[in-house]
Amino acid sequence: MAVNGKRRALMIAGGVAAAGAAGLLLARAGNTGAALTVDTALARIDALAKGAIASSGTWNPHQIFTHCAQSIEYSMSGYPAPKPKLFQDTVGAAAFAVFSTAGKMRHGLAEQIDGAPALEARTDAVEALGRLREAFLEFQRFDGPLAPHFAYGPLEKRQYEAAHVMHFYNHLDEITS
Repeated sequence: MAVNGKRRALMIAGGVAAAGAAGLLLARAGNTGAALTVDTALARIDALAKGAIASSGTWNPHQIFTHCAQSIEYSMSGYPAPKPKLFQDTVGAAAFAVFSTAGKMRHGLAEQIDGAPALEARTDAVEALGRLREAFLEFQRFDGPLAPHFAYGPLEKRQYEAAHVMHFYNHLDEITS
């Protein structure tokens, strides 16, 4: 039994160390320079809504913006299938620390939120941008308890704000307008 506990602790420590090393590389890439606030995200949404929008990735713009809106909505209502607490407390917390330090996020851009409804292949990007805009505004006004992030665990509102904006900005890597 003690061997399994030691082995698990070693695996967790290795995962945290790997996340830290990846974080140093990401941090060297630097922040995009944009403030990680709802207001800056809303300005980006408003600018996008004025032009033609396309995606270079697996998801179309409607799916991308719907996915980003879902994440914000779930932070207020609860994620449908959170990762185990051990993951949140180790790998998830380390990943969030890396992203926060770097001021930017890198993640799989075609990974749905576990337990979330499948993203429809609809094509109305402006409609999905409207949903994302409303989700950001609702989050900004929200004063209730926030649900733990499905991967990072409990976050303060300011941390969540930064996480949501970094998430949105990461998905913008596949948006062309």
